[in-house]
Amino acid sequence: MLSTRLFSRLRLPGGRPFHLLITSLAASSCGDWLYNVALLALVYERTGSAMGLGLTGLTQFLPMLAMTGLQGAFFAPLALSYILAIMASLGVALTVTPALAMALLPERVPPRDPPMVRWARASYEALLGRLTSWPRTLIAAAAAFTIAGCAALPFFGGELIPELKEGHFVVHMSAVPGTSLDQSLQVGAHVADTLLKLPAVRSVAQRAGRAKQSSEDTWGRHYSELEVDLKPDVSADEAETAQADIRRAFAGLVGVNSSVMTFLAERIEETLSGYTAAVVINVFGNDLDVLDQEAQEIARVVGEVPGATDVEVQSPPGLPQITIRLRKPDLERWGFDAVAVLDLIRVAFQGDVVGQTYKGNQVVNVITILDDPSRDNITKIGELPLHSPTGSYVALKQIADIYEGAGRYQVLHEGARRVQTVTANVIGNDVSSFVQAAKAAIAEKVRLSSGTYIQFAGTAEAQSRSRRDLIFNSLIAGVGIILLLSVVTRNWRNLLLILANLPFALVGGVLAVFLTGGLLSLGGMVGFVTLFGITLRNSILMIAHYEHLVEAEGMRWELKTAIKGASDRLIPILMTSIVTGLGILPLAIGRNDPGREIQGPMAIVILGGLLTSMALNLLVLPTLALRYGRFEPARDEM
Repeated sequence: MLSTRLFSRLRLPGGRPFHLLITSLAASSCGDWLYNVALLALVYERTGSAMGLGLTGLTQFLPMLAMTGLQGAFFAPLALSYILAIMASLGVALTVTPALAMALLPERVPPRDPPMVRWARASYEALLGRLTSWPRTLIAAAAAFTIAGCAALPFFGGELIPELKEGHFVVHMSAVPGTSLDQSLQVGAHVADTLLKLPAVRSVAQRAGRAKQSSEDTWGRHYSELEVDLKPDVSADEAETAQADIRRAFAGLVGVNSSVMTFLAERIEETLSGYTAAVVINVFGNDLDVLDQEAQEIARVVGEVPGATDVEVQSPPGLPQITIRLRKPDLERWGFDAVAVLDLIRVAFQGDVVGQTYKGNQVVNVITILDDPSRDNITKIGELPLHSPTGSYVALKQIADIYEGAGRYQVLHEGARRVQTVTANVIGNDVSSFVQAAKAAIAEKVRLSSGTYIQFAGTAEAQSRSRRDLIFNSLIAGVGIILLLSVVTRNWRNLLLILANLPFALVGGVLAVFLTGGLLSLGGMVGFVTLFGITLRNSILMIAHYEHLVEAEGMRWELKTAIKGASDRLIPILMTSIVTGLGILPLAIGRNDPGREIQGPMAIVILGGLLTSMALNLLVLPTLALRYGRFEPARDEM
């Protein structure tokens, strides 16, 4: 690798320093390669400084690499790709670019900048000269702008992942427990006919009940899933309208609960909480009847919260069942053993293997069981004959009380605790705001009995956890970035000047989120983390060049030097910001297109922050540096 000290002494024909040529190349290049090339010209005094600044770019993405679970699956590959790109671009800028420049560039370089650059620099110098004459007003205006923008941050709604645009919906339909399979199929056929009349729907398919050997789903025969496929030419707005039409189609069905979600959203929600709903409220306790009562009350309260839809209790009671209660005196009178009687009843209703037969080479079990009419009629059940030890036959009704009752098809548990679960989806509101409103409504209107407590799960809780982890990891990465920047800067004042660009970038990202709906998703938070690392580059370019002018070129630190340094860095800062902005502009424009729901909010934040940080970096930072910076000539270490 070329020695950076030798690199700083290279001269082109005409005596022009070679490192200024590299900076000019940066003005016409793109992305991180552009930044690293310009960076090499600015910190040529020590190779360690260049490597330290390169590591700053790597450190900013470590919080995303540390993300776990579903969130890490989405964003960790993005962070890894960016880190590898930075490492490759830094290596090329430090080694290949200088060698290729010396070998391929013409011997004679125009001594003057292009006309457009000269005009831009002259206009910028005139504007900066006027702005620096009002330092207090400029700094106060920038501070007020930053504070006003950041004040909107606490009022933003939140969501883990924006609603995914798909051409396919999964409808979960649940009737009254105990509904027969035939009745579920009949209701499903009626719903399918209704949905097929919608203009956007192409096909509807139903899955009712569950397979006998299924170990994943424990639904009863009253539960069905409908696969609703939309037509290929349906737009995102038409798909949203179709989803509302599907919900309205179920609104007229009495005794049927439903929830409508896209397939990927359903998989994500089920991965996060175990349920296919955005909001999950678990009610823990010991008494099942109390849990049922309080879960129903919570469902009623949550249903009144604005934005609530598809509210249902996951395991409601009321499953029709036949209860057979043995009478001990009658058992003793006829000489029956209670366990033997119960075993006979089990065989009658569940069946038992009594032999085997052969079908070719295949062994087939022979099972004895009562026929369906005898099992579904209480009178016939009571007439079931039992052979007593004395040799007589006794009807089951002579030794047991037989009656219809209500039971449960499922008793939910979590962590060895009994639980009843209320689920809900959200429309017309963000999930975080809805959960806050639901918590307040439950605390005000629901009085929980002793030993019972509730716990929220789902998207909102996952988002809150991810936000805490991201902030914590970002703080650790921020400490690392400050340590790395301290290698480049000469004193703490200049380090603070570099960090002053962060609030400038923050306010731009906040305004961009506000203008696009005020919803801050996890992708938007990742965008802020990325934005802070990107916008530090402009400050580094400016402050490092100021240090170079004073230390290497011997200029006195004054207004003239501040304007000259800012003018020298005008084109590199504009190019790095514009090229980065143009790179992410397609993602920001198409943020509502299918496949861009996660990267779109991130691009919006980065784009807004780039605009404000570039403007404030060029207009405010020179004034801050002139007033608070410390740049001193280099001292002879001999």
